[in-house]
Amino acid sequence: MQIVTSQKVTPFLMFEGNAEQAMTFYTSLFADSEILSVTRYGADGPGLEGSVQHATFTLGGAPLMCIDSPAQHEFGFTPAISLFVQCDDDAEIERLYAALGEQGTPLMPLGQYGFSLKFGWVNDRYGVSWQLNLPA
Repeated sequence: MQIVTSQKVTPFLMFEGNAEQAMTFYTSLFADSEILSVTRYGADGPGLEGSVQHATFTLGGAPLMCIDSPAQHEFGFTPAISLFVQCDDDAEIERLYAALGEQGTPLMPLGQYGFSLKFGWVNDRYGVSWQLNLPA
C-alpha cells in the first residue's frame, strides 16, 4: 500500500545565536545554494532582537531550515544525525573537509575505509556533523 501525501521532510537546524553566520558559511561552500528567507525576532522577543526566528536555505539544491533558539538548552548537535555529501571529485572532498573542519572537530580523517574511494567525517565550527564521501 502506497500512502500519497504532500508532506515534505526538511532538515531543521537549531542554533544558539549563530544561525545566520552558519547559513552564510554553508551556502558559500556548495554550488546551487542560497538563503531563501529569513524572519527575525523583533524588539518584543522572545529571541534576541535581530536574531533568526526562522530561515530557509538550500545546499546543493536541497532545502533546510534553521532558527536561533530563544531558549537556552543543555543539548546541541550530535554526530548521530549528520549531513551526508556525495562529492564529485577529489578536489571537492578535500576543499569541503578543510573548510568544514576549520575550527571544527575531525571525527574520521579523510581516507579510504573500504566502502568508497575517500571518506571523511567532521563536526564543523557550529557543531553540525558532516559526512563527506567520494564514491567509487
